[in-house]
Amino acid sequence: MPALVPAAASQRLFYSGNEAVARAVWEAGTKVAAAYPGTPATEIQEELARYPDLYTEWSVNEKVSLEVAVGASMAGARSFCAMKHVGMNVASDALMTLTITGTMGGLVIAIADDVGLSSSQNEQDSRFWGRFAHIPLLEPADSQEAYDMAKAAFALSEQYETPVILRLTTRVCHVKGRVQVGEREVHAPTGFKKDPAHWVMVPAFARARLPRLFERERALLEYAQNGEWNRLETGTDRRLGFIASGPAYMHVREAFPEAPVLKLGLSYPVPVALARQLADLVDKVLVVEETEPLVETELRAAGLTVHGKDVLPRTGELPPEVLRPAVARLLGGAAVEADPAPPPKVFPRPPTLCAACPHMGIYYTLSQLKNLIITGDIGCYTLGAGHPWNALDSCISMGASMGMALGLDKARGDADQGKRILAVIGDSTFMHMGMQGLLNITYNRGNVTVLLLDNRAVGMTGGQDNPGSGRDIHGEPAPRVDFAKLVEALGVRKERIRVVNPYELPTLFKTIREEIKADEPSVIISDQPCVLIGDYKKLRPLAVLEDQCTGCGNCVEVGCPAILVTRRDRVVKASGKEVDLAFVRIETAACTGCDMCMKTCAPEAIVPAESAAGIGVISVKRS
Repeated sequence: MPALVPAAASQRLFYSGNEAVARAVWEAGTKVAAAYPGTPATEIQEELARYPDLYTEWSVNEKVSLEVAVGASMAGARSFCAMKHVGMNVASDALMTLTITGTMGGLVIAIADDVGLSSSQNEQDSRFWGRFAHIPLLEPADSQEAYDMAKAAFALSEQYETPVILRLTTRVCHVKGRVQVGEREVHAPTGFKKDPAHWVMVPAFARARLPRLFERERALLEYAQNGEWNRLETGTDRRLGFIASGPAYMHVREAFPEAPVLKLGLSYPVPVALARQLADLVDKVLVVEETEPLVETELRAAGLTVHGKDVLPRTGELPPEVLRPAVARLLGGAAVEADPAPPPKVFPRPPTLCAACPHMGIYYTLSQLKNLIITGDIGCYTLGAGHPWNALDSCISMGASMGMALGLDKARGDADQGKRILAVIGDSTFMHMGMQGLLNITYNRGNVTVLLLDNRAVGMTGGQDNPGSGRDIHGEPAPRVDFAKLVEALGVRKERIRVVNPYELPTLFKTIREEIKADEPSVIISDQPCVLIGDYKKLRPLAVLEDQCTGCGNCVEVGCPAILVTRRDRVVKASGKEVDLAFVRIETAACTGCDMCMKTCAPEAIVPAESAAGIGVISVKRS
């Protein structure tokens, strides 16, 4: 990753929200920044790692990243951590005690919500963490605000001795805008001061600190009412006033430029007094929030009459095309702009694994086996649930494949007798939250086979390094986990630990069949790098001899996107049985020569592209 030469102060730069947050964290004099990759937050830490004068790391999970930041704050340094919304579920154990201890050096937690579920398993609203933990929560609406709020959050944290949440959404994280930047501040750590009553949260000490938490919350409420981040824009159309934060504010302003709006930048604590001022200006109030009715519920509890999710959707973003008809209904049939033309129909493009992905051999093999229950996990290998493999039966949360597999094993009844339980988990996910699950399997003598897919990268979020890659966040050499030794240490017998090349389909098939028959925990480690990282070495591309292709379709079942079906025929065999044939070609420019499709081809119609040249096969030379 190339080092970054920071731009000079007073320069306007074209930044995404993630890049703007990274710049602000650096400028604030932050000493330590830790994160676990997760879309849409990943680029914050990737960008931060390019800045000088601070320590950055990929932590093994979000809880650890927050704990690293807490330790730095205890030393009086400014610290930062970033995660996607579900990451705070993992980190909340630390957060819910940190809110009692408070902080020394400023500590900012960026949580990126995936409104609309672009790349996540749920759409939870991280604003609830502010209310749950009684800590301030800032919500930027664009890149400039992401920069301004992230930088100011450190001073806010130190003023009130509290962690501060910066709640982002996918739209803020990934949309670019012009940002006015400044210079890096010098913020020297003050050093750790021993104070067990402050930092050792046994019940007696924690109980004594609780009143401070509520005093702080009262002071923060006053700041929310009178501070710089919440403002009342009076407008001229008094029929309806809006309360909005983040990108929802931008949507409201675009759709209703003349309406009064209470813009919430510090959305927790909720500034009820400002909301009352808005209500006095207008006939009706509509709370526009993505996604849960948090502010709406708070205001109703305070006695205000407001509308919100009674007229607006509970899920997804709230752009003008959603707001306008909802407001029209609320105002009793006011004119609504004509709906825009429907989007053109395009050929569906479901997500799939990359050409030559080492996971494809795994799922092709699993799709050929019967009487399996396969628990899946979070990562690019979750795509094994899709066509053509249909080889995953569950996906809930990071590391859940292990615990669910054990539960299925222990709960099996007559209906599941004879079925084998197999868990699939990736290397980074295993280190994130899977190790405990495997220990639980071995400790409780579960009859489960684990497929540990080691591709030496956090593949789904862009190929970031982890303890299994042998490199740190800067690409420098780092100790690499030996997964075979690790799983043995977790209780798996050495005889039941197998390391396989997922491109060697016959060996892979034989190994899986053997291990699922074992009546004890077993682990199969697939060991090939992700095709999108530097560790992967491309081979010669392949091509199809069209005159020898019988249309059997075996190669199609591998699932490689470089294999294209050119035509389909239905023929009737002599027995009277109808058979579908799929004739194919290989997009040679995309093929990396992994040979998996070649191993499935009975007529040997798939050959190296160079040997097929000159006999009617189009060969595209790779760069």
